[in-house]
Amino acid sequence: MRTFLKLSLLCLAFECAAQQPDHLRSKGLSLPYSNPVFEPVLADPSIIRDSKTGLFYAFGTADDWGDGAGQRLVPMLQSADLTHWHYVKDALKQKPQWKGKGGIWAPDVNRVNGKYYMYYAFSTWGDPDPGIGLAIADSLNGDFIDQGKVFSSVEVDVPNSIDPCFFEDNGKKYLFWGSFSDLPTQGTYAIELSEDGRMVVDIDKKTKIAAGDWEAVMIHKRGEYYYFFGSKGSCCEGLNSKYHVLVGRSTQLLGPYLDKEGQPITERGRGTLLIQGNEQFVGTGHNAPIITDDKGQDWFLYHGFDARKGKLTNGTNRRVLLMDRLYWKDGWPEIKGQGASAASQEAPVFNAK
Repeated sequence: MRTFLKLSLLCLAFECAAQQPDHLRSKGLSLPYSNPVFEPVLADPSIIRDSKTGLFYAFGTADDWGDGAGQRLVPMLQSADLTHWHYVKDALKQKPQWKGKGGIWAPDVNRVNGKYYMYYAFSTWGDPDPGIGLAIADSLNGDFIDQGKVFSSVEVDVPNSIDPCFFEDNGKKYLFWGSFSDLPTQGTYAIELSEDGRMVVDIDKKTKIAAGDWEAVMIHKRGEYYYFFGSKGSCCEGLNSKYHVLVGRSTQLLGPYLDKEGQPITERGRGTLLIQGNEQFVGTGHNAPIITDDKGQDWFLYHGFDARKGKLTNGTNRRVLLMDRLYWKDGWPEIKGQGASAASQEAPVFNAK
């Protein structure tokens, strides 16, 4: 009876604490968490922190969550601690009109020139001419207003031009993008943007960064190195998905990026493994920018499938939001076990603003 009472009180304490994350954050404490940190769907996540409020916002590919609300056009979530997320609204009120058919995929949200820029892909499966567009909001709580096309695959001469990633370095703005292809001009590329970030400086001047067996690029700067995180394998085949994340690094933003073996990732089959599917979660990939908490710990957020739940009843891929601690060893990122964690673990620490 005494043991039962202790367990009951312990469970009650955790329940109460879970309802008061701000109280814990004000003391620099955190609750344990376990994956997934959000479900049923948040594919191709982009995550950014509001510097004024300290709140995090996550954006994902447009999807129908099978709850009767229809397709969410770039769903936006909010969190105070990366572990407790709730849906706020759709970031776009209406679908962009500069392309006839397609979905809005893989939004990448960044603070640019005092506003919030959302670069996004506009594409269908097997699209011969997908492209990258831009929407802008004055605040993360505001509506993103579409600014139209930045470029299409045909215009920039890169097949499957999706998965944008914005990066600013030494006063210059760049867009990285690209996806799977076997065509001669395949690959992930980088191109310089204008000072206002709304267009490219010269559409004929682009730099090949990685081969065409990569997609979902994310660039991260740490110390003297720029790190290229990218995904390989099938993203969207339910429990048969083979998505996994590999890494390369360079001392220059535009490369060359090499894997741990010293091989250039512009060659197919290269890259150093960071995370792959396991017994609990499969199809793990397309990571968001790395988030550093107030204790200096780095966190890796990405999507994947619960190995027991492949798709929703309406056929939507059930890609949930996952998170794991990112460690560094000898200048290379690592995730324990090279797979998504299922057990409860210490959460990120963020002090209340």
